Amino acid sequence: MVTAAMACAALAAWLLCGPPPAAARLRRALPPPSEVSPVIHLLQRAAALRTTLLDRRRAPARWRASVIELCEGMAAELAAGRSPEEAFSATVAVLPRPVAKALRAPPNHDSITHLDAVATTQAGAESLRLLAATWRLGAERGGTLATVLDGLAAALRDEETQRQEIAVHLAAPRATARLLAILPVLGLAMATAMGTNPLPFLLTTGPGLACLATALALDATGLWWTRHLATKAAHP
Repeated sequence: MVTAAMACAALAAWLLCGPPPAAARLRRALPPPSEVSPVIHLLQRAAALRTTLLDRRRAPARWRASVIELCEGMAAELAAGRSPEEAFSATVAVLPRPVAKALRAPPNHDSITHLDAVATTQAGAESLRLLAATWRLGAERGGTLATVLDGLAAALRDEETQRQEIAVHLAAPRATARLLAILPVLGLAMATAMGTNPLPFLLTTGPGLACLATALALDATGLWWTRHLATKAAHP
């Protein structure tokens, strides 16, 4: 009787504390971590690289927006009666973490000089030079620094709006250029599907290699020229 009671108690404890049957079956079906396919590791690395590249591409826009927010925030804090250094520290504290970390000056370093240094190293932060010059001029000669920073923020915001409008207008030409760049690959795929199989000619014969090299060079030149024109239009 006692043995049966102990067995029932053990069964009840296992049912309450043990893993659900579905989870146990799924765990048995999945391979151990050491046996995960190398393809999965490759895909994970590719995803991490893509995330890094996207973040790097978006960094200039994030910096431009942060500089505008910094000017507006400092102007508001100065209007509330704070000193420039206090206004700067309070505004930096609410900026995105990577930007705030870069803007904080090291110990025993001047914030104005540090802003000049950041402007030369961070893409999109070039307007920090204007902020530093305004701050330096206000500290040397006095004046209503808050009003000047408000005007600087408005000018930077208008410039960013114009940049975004240009980017919208250039989106269609850039997409067309990318589409034209992949058309040769689609042509090869269609030719292979139709049974002509042009790859041996392109990869194993002299004329084919010459055609392939010429096509790749022209394709790369077209992409570069389109990007050059778009960049020139975006930054006249």
